[in-house]
Amino acid sequence: MQYFQAVQQGKQRASKSQMKMFEVAGFGMLTLTTKKVDGKFQPVGEEEFTAVIDSPNGHVAIIVDKDGFTKAQSRALEKEEAISIFKKLRESGISEYSGKEIQIWSETRPTIQNEISE
Repeated sequence: MQYFQAVQQGKQRASKSQMKMFEVAGFGMLTLTTKKVDGKFQPVGEEEFTAVIDSPNGHVAIIVDKDGFTKAQSRALEKEEAISIFKKLRESGISEYSGKEIQIWSETRPTIQNEISE
């Protein structure tokens, strides 16, 4: 797949996730549209999983594909607010991401949603 095709297909997929985040959080930012696998660009996956990560500005609820590539995110929030959005995404039918790390922009970050007691 050519880079341009990967970007176009990935943008469609990530935009759907962005709209789901917007519906739940009132704000949704598009993050990644492509990922590099074995040195080749591919669109982010169609599947959706949710998690919470820590960012320099606060905690962020995210939607990722099966490989942990972030497709959409909330704005940086207090931890309780990010966990609340995560729970709403789960209630909407999005499964929890089971991996320990995700890829956002050029960084790898640990997931933290399991640090809370429910």
